[in-house]
Amino acid sequence: MQQFRTSPREIAVSLWRNRNLVIALTKREVVGRYRGSVMGIAWSFFNPVLMLLVYTFVFSVVFKARWSVGGGESKTVFAIVLFVGMIVHGLFAECLNRAPGLILSNVNYVKKVIFPLEILPCVALGSALFHTAISLVVLLLAQLILNQQLMWTVLLFPCVLLPLVFATMGFAWFLAGLGVYVRDIGQITGMVTTVLLFLSPVFYPISALPEQYQAWLYLNPLTFIIEEGRNTLIFGKVPDIGTWGMMLAAGMLISWAGFAWFQKTRKGFADVL
Repeated sequence: MQQFRTSPREIAVSLWRNRNLVIALTKREVVGRYRGSVMGIAWSFFNPVLMLLVYTFVFSVVFKARWSVGGGESKTVFAIVLFVGMIVHGLFAECLNRAPGLILSNVNYVKKVIFPLEILPCVALGSALFHTAISLVVLLLAQLILNQQLMWTVLLFPCVLLPLVFATMGFAWFLAGLGVYVRDIGQITGMVTTVLLFLSPVFYPISALPEQYQAWLYLNPLTFIIEEGRNTLIFGKVPDIGTWGMMLAAGMLISWAGFAWFQKTRKGFADVL
């Protein structure tokens, strides 16, 4: 029986060896999502524009919500601040919700050909990152139009997102392997990501919670990314380097653990499928 390596080095080696295949499959998946539609890939731009307009109307006009960032806060600030949280959560949720079915929907890769199955979660992440980038462009355009300025700290946002990218890959590898053996896991991830939407500071600032609950919210891995994402994209603040370093280390550890699990469990995929 073939042995699959589980070392952290194997992650980098596999991604580099199959980089062209990952890029090709990611492009195919992004384009394939809109194949047959009149506007095609342009929908990837108009979808976040529409959502931002809806958020702006509902929260600034209907609910008259404010984020309490100062006396000069405009009516649209709440929608923009909320949109940052939705972008971060959307990236995480899309990958996790798709992960349990990645192997199940590509059975031909398991049984008929020699294929690097470990890249499938990477392809899903690449597709999600593309749509995250489009949403980010919409956010920055809205920020530029409404506030007539962009903070230089916007350049730090990719660094802020890096720990989440590593952690998301780890969870995706874990769920992709587990989903082959436990078919119900896809239903569970849907509920978990929905719960995380409301247990993350997406619709409210952490300061809105009673003090005894604020520490618990930081146990959510999305909390730091969302908060520091807003700091860099909107408020012009530099992320906390110490906490970022710990989050990055934790994300890399999760990534390796998920990869190791996937490599250990993939030996039985063909038998189960």
